[in-house]
Amino acid sequence: MIGLFKQKSPGNVVVLLIFGLLLKLPLFLFPRNVVATDNDGPLYRLLITSLPPDNAFLSSLIAFLLLYAQALLVTYMTNEYRMITRQNYLPGMSYLIITSLLPEWSYLSAPLVAATLIIGIFIRLFSLYGASSTKAQVYDIGLLMGICSYIYFPSACFIVCILLGLMILRPFKFNEVILFVFGCLTPYYFYAIFLYLSDKSFKNFFPRVSFTVPIIKNSIWLAASTLLLAIPFLMGGYFVQFHLRKMLIQVRKNWSILLLYLLLSFFIPFVSSNQFFDAWMLIATPFSMFHASAYFYQPRRFVSFLMFLTAVGYIFYVQFGTPTWH
Repeated sequence: MIGLFKQKSPGNVVVLLIFGLLLKLPLFLFPRNVVATDNDGPLYRLLITSLPPDNAFLSSLIAFLLLYAQALLVTYMTNEYRMITRQNYLPGMSYLIITSLLPEWSYLSAPLVAATLIIGIFIRLFSLYGASSTKAQVYDIGLLMGICSYIYFPSACFIVCILLGLMILRPFKFNEVILFVFGCLTPYYFYAIFLYLSDKSFKNFFPRVSFTVPIIKNSIWLAASTLLLAIPFLMGGYFVQFHLRKMLIQVRKNWSILLLYLLLSFFIPFVSSNQFFDAWMLIATPFSMFHASAYFYQPRRFVSFLMFLTAVGYIFYVQFGTPTWH
């Protein structure tokens, strides 16, 4: 399977779909009704309220389509900007594996919906390197960030990462920063107009912000999932660092921004009072690219095969052999 995903073949789009259906089978075997919470943004609450009350299967289908689209976007980002020396589908494979290690990362949630926009934002951000005219792109990035904050407000923390990314990729220009800020504020401007014209209260115009420590219930399954996340990540980090000097300057800068992305993702759950693990699913994108590097650069094939077999075997065992997914 790893050898198949190492190739840049159009047929891998279908193989990735089948692989994703197998990994995400519990989404359809054990569907859950989705209910919006106070920590979710207005746009996400609008999405959930537009679904029927018995929305278990439909929400599972939406979640799977989003996860599959995100896997393709991560693969595109890795290949388009030469994050790995040869084009392949390992990032998409890794993304589907990572998001299957914890049940909360597969079901429909505000962080899952926001993750799609965030990946698109970083694809646009990476395209700024060497571009002659970037005003429209910078504004679009800000606009997407503003929309994303209305889906899952803690994702607004990525504004810091994007501003630093602009400074890393290009010479600092104050007008680009202003355009980005205007883009971020545009959704709030139109939302304010909507509230005013419809004579509604501005009480919840800005989402509530709280800083709390998420409640984590210790279990053997959480420890095992953490190990399966950490070991390939550390291996991938070593291989990326080893090959970094052979990479183009743009690729080195992209990896630096990706590390900032990863660092901010760890702190996202502390910005809201969400006590579940779904808030941490935003780390899946940078983790998948490091995992892909671990699979790709590993000189011993049996080690890659063992990592893959262990992760997939663990996922199937947890899905069907324990009550975790039920």
